[in-house]
Amino acid sequence: MSKQNILDNLANAVVEMDEDGAQEAAKAAIAAGIDAYEAITAGLVKGMGIVGEKYEEQEYFIPEVLLCSDAMIAGLDILKPCLPQNYNQDAEKVVIGVVEGDTHDIGKNLVKIMLETAGFEVYDLGRNVPLQAFADKAEEVDATIVAMATLMSTTMEGMRTVVADLEKRGIRDKVTVIIGGGPISPAFANEIRADLYASDANAAVRQLKNRRETEGNRQAG
Repeated sequence: MSKQNILDNLANAVVEMDEDGAQEAAKAAIAAGIDAYEAITAGLVKGMGIVGEKYEEQEYFIPEVLLCSDAMIAGLDILKPCLPQNYNQDAEKVVIGVVEGDTHDIGKNLVKIMLETAGFEVYDLGRNVPLQAFADKAEEVDATIVAMATLMSTTMEGMRTVVADLEKRGIRDKVTVIIGGGPISPAFANEIRADLYASDANAAVRQLKNRRETEGNRQAG
């Protein structure tokens, strides 16, 4: 089997929600001597990109995306041990969580999956996260992004508290704050001085990647 066939099989297994197929393709990649990082990016990540497009086009919905992510993780589990230890040392660090008072986390989990697929290093605080924990973790790991979500209008004010906490600690200028969830709007993001608003997981990743590329181009210039 050719290298391209194996990479295509990795991508297709993710798109088709096929955990066994992803594992078999990952093992075939190792046996063929394909670089593990290339197998992940040109195979599994490519497949998850297609899934993201299907999600945006409403061809796939949250249950399908979660099954696709399970297939991707199945392949990753086999390929990751073959990666060099420093393969992702320059990755941007993201602290993500659902704010205190809210236990709905499907959307947050999707964003986490998409961010990891896109090469970010994600620190997931989970759901019902105490507000000070966002800044605590951002300081601890030197994160450049804080991502917050909520599906409840009664807890969205907590996001304002987190932004104020980042400002109080003197790290606000170093951190991009992105927020999302059912009751959240661009107007609310502006009101609490968040940097970005995302309507869904794909939008979140796209905006953060575009921001990174824009900053990189500006520094290069």
